[in-house]
Amino acid sequence: MDDLLLGLDIGTSGSKAVLLDTAGRVVATATAEYALATPRPLWAEQDPADWWTACVAVIRQVLAAPGVQPAAVRGVGLSGQMHGLVLLDGAGAVLRPCILWNDGRSGPQCAAITAQLGLPRLLEWIANPVLPGFSAPKLLWVRDHEPDVYARVAQVLLPKDYVRYCLTGAYATEVSDASGTALLDVQNRRWSAAMLDALDVPAAWLPPVYESSAISARVSAAAAAVTGLPLGLPVVGGAGDQAAQAVGSGIVQQGVVSVTLGTSGVVFAATDRFRLEPQGRLHAFCHAIPGAWHVMGVMLSAGGSLRWYRDTLGQSEVAQAAAQGIDSYELLTAEAATTPPGAEGLLFLPYLSGERTPYSDPDARGVFFGLTLRHRKAHLTRAVLEGVTYGLRDSLELLRALGVEITQVRASGGGAASPLWRQILADVLESEIVLTNSTAGAAFGAALLAGVGVGLYPDVPAACAATIRVTERVTPGPAARIYADYYPHYRALYPTLAPHFQALGTTVADSAEAERAATERP
Repeated sequence: MDDLLLGLDIGTSGSKAVLLDTAGRVVATATAEYALATPRPLWAEQDPADWWTACVAVIRQVLAAPGVQPAAVRGVGLSGQMHGLVLLDGAGAVLRPCILWNDGRSGPQCAAITAQLGLPRLLEWIANPVLPGFSAPKLLWVRDHEPDVYARVAQVLLPKDYVRYCLTGAYATEVSDASGTALLDVQNRRWSAAMLDALDVPAAWLPPVYESSAISARVSAAAAAVTGLPLGLPVVGGAGDQAAQAVGSGIVQQGVVSVTLGTSGVVFAATDRFRLEPQGRLHAFCHAIPGAWHVMGVMLSAGGSLRWYRDTLGQSEVAQAAAQGIDSYELLTAEAATTPPGAEGLLFLPYLSGERTPYSDPDARGVFFGLTLRHRKAHLTRAVLEGVTYGLRDSLELLRALGVEITQVRASGGGAASPLWRQILADVLESEIVLTNSTAGAAFGAALLAGVGVGLYPDVPAACAATIRVTERVTPGPAARIYADYYPHYRALYPTLAPHFQALGTTVADSAEAERAATERP
């Protein structure tokens, strides 16, 4: 069999394994899901052991696919959800559940860091503001609220890097994922000594930082025994899910922008040099290409908004889809397509987990605005699709203001599978939307990085050129004019509601505290 490459993506809802040949053909793929815990409002946690259990299962599944010989696998690339805080003790044991990227509890720590250091200094040291999704404020939250746990910390890892540890026994990370910790000097691609000193975080807690295509470790005997992978197989640095997704979509040169409709929504642009949005509203991170960077806007609940809507209000479609053997999202979007663009004046703010771009606000909440007696369920569905897309346009407008050229938008993620949502994207973003053959997303990009690391491709752009092809194009239609009229109304909602979001968050917290106090009384 030809050489094969394995990509692993440790996502929020599940882990995915993809086996590729060097032409980019998917030989085998497998996915295993796991749970997400929300013990309090705006909290989100997972057990890292669940990631490793899922990875073992999907690796074994793809290696057992017909015609696959494990010895043909030449390298492993890792990707995964960014920003999650995994804390290990001196023996490598997990100290507490991972605090995830979409967890908003560390708002006070972010405010304290920003007050202490100031935004200009943060942009100088780490190229980004400190946000609740990032790792560093989560670490300080543990320090402030779980001092017994904090006292035992010996190692701080990101989610995919915990899987690397399970796979190889080595502690390591790479530049793209480390960019989202609020501890990396992004411009110089190394841990920021100034930031570590300011936060009193020991440098020994952080793993070595590699470039994304560099070999970081090799599969251990213990991992080989449980996964079936060859002993000593190279494992490259890999990339955070967004940088890996970008590699898997061919976003490796200026002008081509990606929009990812996964649980979160991401607008991602490669840049030829290090760039900063003056207010820090766009993330400035290291790209998975050595010596390159990217700017990125992130909304926390994109496909996650539609999933929440389906799980909360779409149970009849779920049951009907199960009976028909089809995807419940197909039924929901088919119903939404029967309503006109603009959902007859119904707008949806997709801030179900707070928001990051363009508003760094953990207190932001989701809103349906403009409801009338005329609206029915299909209008609500369409409003969710459109509201998420308006949020993506917010990031695209920031890119344009930064001078980033946009000649094409490549769409990926689960939401891009919907023809209706693709057309809404083209109309709202006022841009051609392109699909590619690399539908395996971040896992595909991680596998390509492995191929570069083991020498099967000379560099990352060459790997993309050898494997990625455009398969479909969607151009803006007449509805673009309608959305251009609605978009300013969408933009006006957040500034009007923001003070009420914050006040409501305080009320919720006070009520929860009062309830806990009442239950604890003798």
